[in-house]
Amino acid sequence: MMNICHMTYYLGIKIKHGEDGIFISQKKFAKKILKMFKMEDCAKVNTRVRYRVKMLKNDEGEKINSTIFKSLVRSLRYLTYTR
Repeated sequence: MMNICHMTYYLGIKIKHGEDGIFISQKKFAKKILKMFKMEDCAKVNTRVRYRVKMLKNDEGEKINSTIFKSLVRSLRYLTYTR
């Protein structure tokens, strides 16, 4: 099999070949998700995650549309963590 050219996109991941190596980015996919959920103007923030924390139900909190929330979480599963 011959390699005719370098791949630039694969499954929504941008692939860039450089002298230092191969770099991948999911920026376009992330922007598409933010636009889909009308969140493209949201500020970036680092979120620290604690392990083994028991989640409790908060009946006094703001009600959300669980269908939209679940859809957003499903979309975010396909993004990889980058710094």
